[in-house]
Amino acid sequence: MSKKDKNAPAEGEETEAKGGKKKLFIILAVVLLAGAGAAYFFLFAGSGEAEAEAEEELVSSGTFLPLEPVAVNLAGGGYLKIGVSLELTEEGAAAGGGHGSGGPDGSKATDLIISTFSQAQPADVVGAREALKEALQEKIVEAYTDHDGVKTIMGIYYTEYVTQ
Repeated sequence: MSKKDKNAPAEGEETEAKGGKKKLFIILAVVLLAGAGAAYFFLFAGSGEAEAEAEEELVSSGTFLPLEPVAVNLAGGGYLKIGVSLELTEEGAAAGGGHGSGGPDGSKATDLIISTFSQAQPADVVGAREALKEALQEKIVEAYTDHDGVKTIMGIYYTEYVTQ
C-alpha cells in the first residue's frame, strides 16, 4: 500500500459525510418551515375569531334579524332553499318582539317567503331572482308597518339561495 492510499478516506466514508450534510440541511429546512407555519398560525389565526365576534356583535345589536333558512317546493317542481335577513329600522330594533329577541318576530316574514316562492316557477326563481326579491321586500315591509305608518323593517337580504 502506498502512502496515498492510507491517507485517502475510504469510498464509504466520503459518501457518508456528504449524505450526513444533506440530511442535516433537509432536517434544518423542515424545522424552519414548521416553525414558520406555527408562527403564522398563532399570529394570524386569531384575526378570524375577532371578525366572527364582530359579526355576531353586529347581528345581536338589533340592526338585522336573521331568519332560519326555509325549503320551499316550487310550483313547477323542484325546490328552493332560501335564507333571508331582515334589516330593521331604529323603531324596529327598539321594539321588542315579545320574545326578548330585541326585534320583531320573523313569523310573518317566513310565511310571506313561503307563499311568494311556492307560487314561483323554477325558471322564475333562477331568472327573475331580483324581481322576486323586490316583490317580497314590498310585502314584508308592508306587513311590518303599523297603523301609524311606522316601519320596523326597511329591507331584506338573501343569506342563502339554493335551487334544485
